[in-house]
Amino acid sequence: MSSTLDFDIKLSQNPTPQQERERILANPGWGQHFTDHMITIRYSADRGWHDARLEPYGPITLDPATQVFHYAQEIFEGTKAYAQADGSIVTFRPYSNAARFNRSARRMAMPEIPEELFVRSLELLVSTDRDWVPRTEGYSLYLRPFMFATSRALGVQRPSQEYLFMVIASPSGLYYPQGIKPVTVWISTDYTRAAPGGTGEAKCGGNYAASFAGQAEALEHGCDQVVWLDAAERRWVEEVGSMNLMFVYGSGPDARILTPALTGTLLPGVTRDSLLKLAPDLGIPVEEGKISIDQWEADCASGKITEVFGCGTAAIISPVGGVKGPGREWKIGDGEPGPISMRLREELIGIQYGTRPDPYGWVHKIA
Repeated sequence: MSSTLDFDIKLSQNPTPQQERERILANPGWGQHFTDHMITIRYSADRGWHDARLEPYGPITLDPATQVFHYAQEIFEGTKAYAQADGSIVTFRPYSNAARFNRSARRMAMPEIPEELFVRSLELLVSTDRDWVPRTEGYSLYLRPFMFATSRALGVQRPSQEYLFMVIASPSGLYYPQGIKPVTVWISTDYTRAAPGGTGEAKCGGNYAASFAGQAEALEHGCDQVVWLDAAERRWVEEVGSMNLMFVYGSGPDARILTPALTGTLLPGVTRDSLLKLAPDLGIPVEEGKISIDQWEADCASGKITEVFGCGTAAIISPVGGVKGPGREWKIGDGEPGPISMRLREELIGIQYGTRPDPYGWVHKIA
């Protein structure tokens, strides 16, 4: 499989007018607008990766019998491009996203894409559509690489023999436009996100579809997000919404962090991994382990747990202020964003936007 495919470049003949683009970038929201181009690369069992293109953003045509519609062979990634003060544009740890994309592909019996080709796709799209990268502080260009089965067949004897890899881009504004406000979370006891041996560690659409019922239940109880427990005992805390969870014990120089260990049912978040490296360098020890829902409640009541936050590409860090569940409810600390959460958030965002040193080599220059 070649990582040096030549891209056929077909620029849009009707790009978004500058005035309209600037209007969108002033208040882009989240996932509502898209840039002028997209990447497509095809795969077949006999030819491997081929037909790499940068082309105008637009609809794609698929046969009703296309396998993705019936057997859900689909995976995706999420990362961002950031404008720097010097005018350059960077992404954050794109090879980590490429590696996770391929782990997802292996689990879903799909072909792996060479990491260099994955990253080159991001570079080409962002370089072409660089005028869509917001310059407003806190804004970014969200990148969505994804791949799905395209064989036309209804048999389930084997995986699809053909696939389409794509990358699209969407300008995004502040995740918290009204300022950072802690979320309230709902403990789901009726639904689970993933089970041992399942697809929990793969970033596939089916996992998110399976989460909607639990999320709807959370909203019905006046909560913002759902907390997922393990499938076997419905006891151990795993994730919150689509984010990894972190628990802060203590405060000041005595603060430490506990996060659920990766067991195969949790998504190995790039933001999670970044915080596991960043926090100890800031003097905050981190432990990967287990925490039960009962322990979470008891440690909040005793004051041992001082902060809790979710972490992921979209929000970076999302503080949790309160917890509700069947027959139980409690607050975390004073219910407000804590100093450890905010310090980590500021440091990580600073690296991404170039206002803090990057000793890890995480920032990848594109243009």
